[in-house]
This record gives sequence, C-alpha cells and structure tokens, in this order.
Amino acid sequence: MSAELKRKLYARGSSFETTIPMPLLFKLDPKNKKYNVVFKYDAKTDRWYIEFGER
Repeated sequence: MSAELKRKLYARGSSFETTIPMPLLFKLDPKNKKYNVVFKYDAKTDRWYIEFGER
C-alpha cells in the first residue's frame, strides 16, 4: 500500500509555509500535547523525512 499527500506551498510574509496534513498526525495527540516537527534532508537519497517529538 502506498499513500500520496500533496500540500500547497504558500507565501507568508517573507517566508513560505505549508500545513502538516492530519493523516500524518494519526499517532499523535496534537489537541492535548505539544510537538516539535523536524524536517530532515538526506542528500544521498535526495529525500526529505519528517520526525515528530513531544515537547
């Protein structure tokens, strides 16, 4: 099984942003806990990875 999520990148002030889709947060409890989101780039595979850590 594979999944694909597309998000729009939008300008906000002098930077660009996107939202994190709820399907990626299925194991988290964002309504009751706070999390840090870490985006990591792997140059070897030319891919981005997302990690979530509780604050």
